[in-house]
Amino acid sequence: MGNLRSVINAFKNLGADVIITQEKGIIERADSVVLPGVGAFGKCVENLKGLGLFGYIKGLIAAGDKPYLGICLGMQILFEGSEEAPGVEGMGVIKGSVPRFKDNVKVPHMGWNSIEIIKEHPVFEGIDEGAHFYFVHSFYCQPDEEGVTATTTMYGIKFASSVQKGNVFACQFHPEKSQRIGLRLLQNFISLSKA
Repeated sequence: MGNLRSVINAFKNLGADVIITQEKGIIERADSVVLPGVGAFGKCVENLKGLGLFGYIKGLIAAGDKPYLGICLGMQILFEGSEEAPGVEGMGVIKGSVPRFKDNVKVPHMGWNSIEIIKEHPVFEGIDEGAHFYFVHSFYCQPDEEGVTATTTMYGIKFASSVQKGNVFACQFHPEKSQRIGLRLLQNFISLSKA
């Protein structure tokens, strides 16, 4: 859904072996799963269900055997639903919703913005408080669970710009477009995948 090429290039530049696949057997053998995405919540869910991957990925996350990285839409579909697609259920891995930014800010939220680290995690090793990442989104995640928000960002309101739960780390920002600091986060994720 949109940003696949730049994500692939970022991981390859860091020396990772990357396989783009829809085959469950290949996913099963992978060290980790990365679900990037730019686009519409409903279409993403529809595409994953059409490929037989929606429930499968949800099951992989529940099993906890391998790290999962969700980027942008790959974070949003972890939630129960989105204002963008009323009636379409997300994975529900994280309790909460995905509302649209209100009219008091320019939508989409696009460009560089800082993060406040709320929850320490190995993906943030070498990343300073207030580091800037690149964002492009009109909807934001609003967890209803305690302890899952990893970072927050201010854009009209303070919102969860990344979440972490069990084997899941997901971010609303785009590390693959965030230059050196984004590559550091991806390198840290690769290290987790090999642990």
